[in-house]
Amino acid sequence: MNTLYLRRRKKVLLPPGTGSQSGTMLAMMQQNLEALGFVMSPTLMERVQTLSDRELAAFYTSLIQDIRQMVGAHRPFAPMYPDFPRQVKETPELLLYLNALVHYLTNKLPVYPKSLRPELTDKTPLRVIDLGHEADFRAIFTQLAGAKTSLSPQDKEDLIWFVKERREQFPALLPQTIASKENLAVLSAAVLKHAPEAVELLAPHFKIVTDVLRLAVALSGGDVSLAASVKFGKFTRAERRLLLSWMERCDNALEDMLRWKGRWIRLGERLHPGEHAEKVPKIFAAFKALRADEKITTFNSRLEAALEKRQVDEVLGMLRSRPGDLARRMDHLLRLAARSESVLSLFQECVRKVSTPVLLQMLSHFQHRDQPLPLRVFFPKGDVGKVFAVSKKMPSLPTGVAAQAATVCECALVERFAMLPPLGRCWVEPGMEKFMVPLAQRSASKALRTLTRGSRLPLADATVLRFFIWWKNGRGRTDIDLSASLFDAEQRYLDVLSYYNLKNFGGCHSGDIVDAPEGAAEFIDVEPARLLAANVRYIVMTLSSYTQQPYCDLPECFAGWMARQAPDSGEVFEARTVVDKLDVAANTRICIPAVFDLVEREVIWADLALTAYPRLPNNVHVNLPPITLMLRSLIYGIKPDLHTLFSLHAKARGSVVAERAGADTIFAQDAGITPYDLDRIRADFL
Repeated sequence: MNTLYLRRRKKVLLPPGTGSQSGTMLAMMQQNLEALGFVMSPTLMERVQTLSDRELAAFYTSLIQDIRQMVGAHRPFAPMYPDFPRQVKETPELLLYLNALVHYLTNKLPVYPKSLRPELTDKTPLRVIDLGHEADFRAIFTQLAGAKTSLSPQDKEDLIWFVKERREQFPALLPQTIASKENLAVLSAAVLKHAPEAVELLAPHFKIVTDVLRLAVALSGGDVSLAASVKFGKFTRAERRLLLSWMERCDNALEDMLRWKGRWIRLGERLHPGEHAEKVPKIFAAFKALRADEKITTFNSRLEAALEKRQVDEVLGMLRSRPGDLARRMDHLLRLAARSESVLSLFQECVRKVSTPVLLQMLSHFQHRDQPLPLRVFFPKGDVGKVFAVSKKMPSLPTGVAAQAATVCECALVERFAMLPPLGRCWVEPGMEKFMVPLAQRSASKALRTLTRGSRLPLADATVLRFFIWWKNGRGRTDIDLSASLFDAEQRYLDVLSYYNLKNFGGCHSGDIVDAPEGAAEFIDVEPARLLAANVRYIVMTLSSYTQQPYCDLPECFAGWMARQAPDSGEVFEARTVVDKLDVAANTRICIPAVFDLVEREVIWADLALTAYPRLPNNVHVNLPPITLMLRSLIYGIKPDLHTLFSLHAKARGSVVAERAGADTIFAQDAGITPYDLDRIRADFL
């Protein structure tokens, strides 16, 4: 329980104890926590003082174990050169090459002494652990279930945990609306498995047969976004009856089933609708029509035919009953229509029925549509974070039309937000526009702190950035390579620090380890000041599976970065200096955790993967074109930002004030509602 609470809220539940603790024990506990970069709040310290020795030992052991895993300190870090970075910098290039060659041939590491290193002298900010309460802990489930956008794999695990471990409590915590159909599928599958007696509570949320298809995919362990096909598992007789009965309630079942025809035919082989033909005659007939390959004119086919003939009035008439489809096709329709007023008029009529995430995306699109950006960037859905970009060559719209469309979206959002509880005087911190709205987290990695791709964080003040990776072999020898690609301000490639280029530009790599039966680590040090002097602006941190195993097949793989003021003090890996750490478990073989903008002194949160099968050999040099494209996509991509979202709420639900002091509601990086409060943002502000 506290593992989940600590990871999501930096809080713990701790009932009053049955004893008392001396200041000495409390000081020792705080000292050990500080070594990991954490500290207890005064409120938590007061509660800890009430614990007996036995209670303190149990709480401390569990807390330290959780924190060590959060920052990566639960694994030993042994670089190829134990006195990294000094030994790499002082060793001649020829000897580094010979050491690597011997390692490749014999799997033996070079023998270098490990010196006694001075204690860490860096002064780093500490993360505060606070005392939580039961209502706040339970709110995690309500916010996850009520999220308006897709959840990450870790979010889904936590949602399932509540159903499994709090099966008597969770029905009372269900939100009134479950907006995300993907999250509905995950939740319903968990309820069917762990609390089937409560499953009918979710029945009203299933509106179309595609909702049931997602549930079947979730029960089979597949991708509920439907971006990838799945092999359906076996369903119990009770599950088959339930799925078929929920489908029978849906309207336009056959037309919706045609969108995923192949998957429905395979699912029908598992559901056996013929056994229940009398109870579900409509669905039995739909499956029969699918198998017979009957030709049916669907809404989408008629719509596409009308669009091809440029029959805009007919298209608008059809889309009047489908506001979501109208919204997604707005730009296309505005380009086709002879009179944009007719399109805007219909959109204004239907806009109240368009979801908040879609309106935010439209607002951002039309606000920036006429900007001279070189790329259009897309993040396709799926269980792996990918991005692709095309040259921005969109036909122009008549003057003022994009601004009019943006105004319709903004007014609709303000009107919608005004129906929510008031916020009073609101202060929105300047700079929040650098944090993106969490519209889709389905492929986000588990991390020490999780953000939305494309968000920009302030770069910690440091003389050295130290990147790290730790991994363990999968079914065979596994070689994961850590690289740092260097680019100038125009995104032109300059050089790379990697296994085949251990040092340059004042930076260095700790050495290439190609086998990790008990785990292995690699590091890269870079000095921002020296790189800036050499016209380097961007550093792209890259992980490459040289032996071609996807990360999801490894027992463990994680990466991150430290900010070091005195890199030769303390150990090579110092948990206290870890700024961010994320688990790498996607079904891919090359990924980019982050990009570092040295001019703006910002970290661009990436958490992106390249294609599943990169070019061979799998390294930066061979895969430079897609890596460069990813860098440019992160720089030029346009997405809805939190400053816009929070300002709209402030305008609709209160008043905007210029000073932080005296504000009733604060939207900031370090207080009030922060960019890291993803649970609350997705549930209460979208």
